[in-house]
Amino acid sequence: MKIASCSIHSMEKEDDAKPFPNWLELPRKIITNILQRLDTIDIVKSVCGVCPLWWNICKDPSLWRTINMTSFTCGLLFHNDLVKICHYAVERSCGHLEDVDIEYFCTDELLECISENAGNLRRLRLLDCQLVTDKGFSAAVRKLAQLEEVDISFCNLVKESLEVLGRSCPLLKSLKFVTRGIEYFGYYDDDNAEAFAIAETMSGLRHLNIRGNLIRDVGLIAILDGCPLLESLNIAECSNLHLSGSLWKRCRDQIKNVRQWTPFNEEGHLPYQESLLRTILRSL
Repeated sequence: MKIASCSIHSMEKEDDAKPFPNWLELPRKIITNILQRLDTIDIVKSVCGVCPLWWNICKDPSLWRTINMTSFTCGLLFHNDLVKICHYAVERSCGHLEDVDIEYFCTDELLECISENAGNLRRLRLLDCQLVTDKGFSAAVRKLAQLEEVDISFCNLVKESLEVLGRSCPLLKSLKFVTRGIEYFGYYDDDNAEAFAIAETMSGLRHLNIRGNLIRDVGLIAILDGCPLLESLNIAECSNLHLSGSLWKRCRDQIKNVRQWTPFNEEGHLPYQESLLRTILRSL
């Protein structure tokens, strides 16, 4: 037992004698790669002040190609602070910004700042950003013609925003426009308004997620006609859809990956009453 004890003790002393790696001696490219994986809030509030080397790296516009402000740390800061941090990151990007991911706090003014400083933006995700209006969103996307992927789920945006998005962004390949479905029942006079806007202006779409939308069968037919390049379609929880046998067959034949709201019978039909009941049961 003594021999074993001495052996362990000597190993611990050897480990203590080994020098810790000096992070400042890492190649600049490796440090930059590591820092790019951090949340934007962490970079602005912490990383920039660690040391002169990291501060110098943070001045490189390439570090700000992605703005990601979705972590739990957002909930620990005031709204105005989040907006200021995002403004700072956008300005630091110096036109190199390609990907923006914001949850909850985006405003028309912040979106305007992004559109004026990010002409090469490829991806925009605004989740549950209730302060963004149709007017503000439309004005911004008119300046973001390079957009390829957009997610504007749970925002207060309607068909007018979709029309401007489709007409202004010819490279758009992916759209996610998830709504709260039954909560907005009766919100529009025409439940297919958004579907028609997508069909008429986004012929190049490859991926479309409209889960929870109030779309009806005629709206889905319009999308199938107007977006012939679709590879994936998510119509889960679209409780107004009945999907006759021929329409359901067309969906499966035309699109590789279709996610419907619940399994259909052999005719591809699901009565509205049953779909409504399933929605209620899911919420319990």
